[in-house]
Amino acid sequence: MELELISFKLCPFVQRSVIVLKHKQIPYKITYIELANPPDWFREISPFGKVPILRVEDQHTIFESAVISEFLNEITPDSLLPDEPLERAINRGWIEFGSACVLDLAGIMHGGNAEKYDTAHAALTKKMIRLESALGEGPYFNGKELSLVDFAYAPLFMRTELLGLGEEVYPAASCPDIAHWSQALLGLAAVKDSVVLEFPELLRTHIRKKAPYAASRLGLA
Repeated sequence: MELELISFKLCPFVQRSVIVLKHKQIPYKITYIELANPPDWFREISPFGKVPILRVEDQHTIFESAVISEFLNEITPDSLLPDEPLERAINRGWIEFGSACVLDLAGIMHGGNAEKYDTAHAALTKKMIRLESALGEGPYFNGKELSLVDFAYAPLFMRTELLGLGEEVYPAASCPDIAHWSQALLGLAAVKDSVVLEFPELLRTHIRKKAPYAASRLGLA
């Protein structure tokens, strides 16, 4: 099956799908676009004008990262979701919670003033405390087995660690399970290899350009 992932180099939602592709060793092609100036063909295939988009056999288009990840999971062996329907539904709920966390982090990174930055920071910190209560013995969300939930949060943890926010929004003293979980995920080869080599500097440059106030708060100015 020929798969092409349409991506933006900094998008955390695309990164979720890339992690699944790499973890499951699924052959794929990746095409990067600039969301600020997308090509006409992208506008035609993306209903929301967002990435990721997965093109299948150059005929079918799948959009939304959670949907793409579940599709990739379903066409390959060794499922990354629980077999039991209730547990599977619970996992899907926490994946959606992870999407809200990513949006809070985006609010921090694009905070144009103190109020916006602090509001997003407080919202993410509150969610992390709630997430801490959902974690078990680890090292992953479902215990010893990796799941789509883990891959939904790995992009968040990569960015918080790069920006020095980890100890602020999930301090080891109050969120020890998240602290351990994040390090376990960031050590995975599929996570390490899910971004371009220049990702750290691209992220920092993006914040400096788009949000000088946030850059100053993050020590990037």
